Amino acid sequence: MSERKRIYLCLAHMSDAGLEQKYIQEAFDTNWVVPLGPNINGFEKDLEDFVNNREPSTTNLEPLAKRVVALSSGTAAVHLALIACGVQPGDEVCVQSFTFCASANPIAYLGATPVFIDSEQDTWNMDPDLLEEAIKDRIAKTGKKPKAIIPVSLYGMPYRIDRIMEIADKYGISVIEDSAEGLGTRYNGQSLGTFGKYGVLSFNGNKMITTSGGGALVCPDADAWKKIMWLATQARESYPYYQHETIGYNYRMSNICAGIGRGQMTVVNDHINHHKHVQKMYEELLADVKGITVHSQPILNSNHSVGNPEVASNFKSHPSVGEPEGSSNFKSHPLGGDLEGASGAFDSNYWLCTITLDPDLKIKGQENAYKTVVTGAVGGAAGVIHVADSATTDCQPNDNVEALRVFMDAAAVEARPVWKPMHKQPVYKDAPAYVNGVSESIFKVGMCLPAGPYVSDEDVKYIVETIKSAIVG
Repeated sequence: MSERKRIYLCLAHMSDAGLEQKYIQEAFDTNWVVPLGPNINGFEKDLEDFVNNREPSTTNLEPLAKRVVALSSGTAAVHLALIACGVQPGDEVCVQSFTFCASANPIAYLGATPVFIDSEQDTWNMDPDLLEEAIKDRIAKTGKKPKAIIPVSLYGMPYRIDRIMEIADKYGISVIEDSAEGLGTRYNGQSLGTFGKYGVLSFNGNKMITTSGGGALVCPDADAWKKIMWLATQARESYPYYQHETIGYNYRMSNICAGIGRGQMTVVNDHINHHKHVQKMYEELLADVKGITVHSQPILNSNHSVGNPEVASNFKSHPSVGEPEGSSNFKSHPLGGDLEGASGAFDSNYWLCTITLDPDLKIKGQENAYKTVVTGAVGGAAGVIHVADSATTDCQPNDNVEALRVFMDAAAVEARPVWKPMHKQPVYKDAPAYVNGVSESIFKVGMCLPAGPYVSDEDVKYIVETIKSAIVG
C-alpha cells in the first residue's frame, strides 16, 4: 500500500509540456519576464475565444464579445470586479455562503460587508428565492440595496444564473460570477462567467487548467476591460513619468505564467471531458453502495423537480429569515423559476466530484475521529502554520466523514470535506446571513473525491474499492 502512488484531489497540469516550455523559453529569449508580453496577450485571446463560444461547439449560440484580463489570482479578479462595480466602505454585497473564503474576503478588503446567502439543495449553489428575500430585507433594514451579487460555481456546478440575473435586473444590482471552479461549465450552452457584469476565473494549481497560480476577469466590453487593465497595473496615468491619481494594484499575470496557460489551453477540452468521465465512473461504481450518494447535476424527473432525493430527505421546510441557528434537519424550499428543460440547462465541468455519507453509515476508525489536533497542512492546504487550539469546532463534518478522510489518506488517496459555509466561519460571525440549513447540512455529510487529469480509470476503481473497504458491515 505504501508503494502506491498518491492520488491527489485535482492536479491540473497535463498538457504538451514541450509547447509550454516553448512559450516560456521564448519569454526568456526575448526578455519578456515581466507582467506583460506576447504570452499574456495570447493567453487572453485564447480565453476570450473559449468563453465567447468561438471554439468548436455543439451549441448554436452566437459568439459573445467579452474581453478578458489575465491576473495574478482569482481573488484579485474578485477584488477588481468589486471595485469596478463601485463597492465602497459601508456597502453590502450578497455572496454565496457555501464557498471558499476568496469569494468573500475581497468584500472585507474594501471595508464593505458580505451578506451571506445559503444554498438550494439541488445545485448546492446560491438559492435565488433566498437571495431575493435577503435583498428585500436589506433594503428594509438599511435603506439601500446591496451593491453586488456574487454566485459561486461550487465544484464546477452551474448556479441558477437565469433566476439570479432576473432578480439582479429587477433590483438593478450588478452580478459578479465567481466561476473560479467553473471554467468550461455552461448553462443553456453559454459559458459561466459571461452572464453577469463580470466573471471570475482561476488557474490555481488544482483548477481545470493552471498557470501555476493566477486568474482572470471576464469583462463586459472594451471600456470595462481598459478600466480593469488600468487598475491591475497600478493605475498609472499616461505621462512620461509615473503619475497616479487613483489607487491601483499590482495584479497583472506574469508573462512566464501566461506561457504555461497558453499550453494548457490546448488541452482544456480534454481536461473537461476527463472530469466528466470520472464523474460518470463514480456514479456507476458507487450506485449500489448503501450510504454513499454521488452528487450530480440536476435533471428533470416525473415530479417536475430537480436534485437528489436521498439528500433531500435529510432536510425539513425552509425557515423564515432570522430563525435561530442550530435548527436541525432542514429541507430546502422548491427551486424558483421554470424547471422545464432543466436537464439540458446544466452542463457541469465536474471540477471536483463529491459524495455525501448517510449519517448512520459506519466507517472503520470512526471512534477516533477528531481526537487529535491537526498540526500541519491538510488536503493540500500549503502554508497552514497556525496550530488549532482544539480538535473540534461547533460546526464540522460528521465523525464518519472525518474517519473516511483519514482512512483514504492512509490508502494514498487525497480526499477532503466540502467547503465550510462562510456564515459559520468565526471571522464572519457578525455578518448578516440568510440561511435555510442546506449548506450546513451538506457540510456535515459531504466529501470531495479526486477527479483531475492524472486520475486514471484504475485510480477511480481503486478509490471506490477503498471506500467500500472502509465501510463497517
